[in-house]
Amino acid sequence: MSVLKIKKLRDNARIPCRATAGSAGMDLYACISDPITIAPGERAMIPTGIAIALESPAYCAFLYARSGLAVKYGIAPANCVGVIDSDYRGEVCAVLQNYSREPFTVSDGERIAQLVIAPVELPKICLVDSLDETERGAGGFGSTGTN
Repeated sequence: MSVLKIKKLRDNARIPCRATAGSAGMDLYACISDPITIAPGERAMIPTGIAIALESPAYCAFLYARSGLAVKYGIAPANCVGVIDSDYRGEVCAVLQNYSREPFTVSDGERIAQLVIAPVELPKICLVDSLDETERGAGGFGSTGTN
């Protein structure tokens, strides 16, 4: 069983937690002194007040949207998925984008994202002159059909 070490950087920081026993992600909470309003089309960095330490480079933390914020309010991470490397020790922050037409205000203690810890494959890199042929080949976006 792996261990995720969490350090509170501010007294009002909340420790990430799973909403249910079957939740893959842990809710992350805003840790702010004043509410932050994100205007339509804008983005804002929301601190969580915590730092984390993963046990090895074989793990990575991924920051994903909370589906409720995305569906109800159009709020999601600006970079789609945030990546927190195993050697990062700074504050975990979520850069949220407002994709809606209405301003959205984030308050202290509000759930803003979810944190998922996953294994990472660290392959050896091998430079080659050619790659194996496949049926798809170099076919890119839409090459396998549109439906």
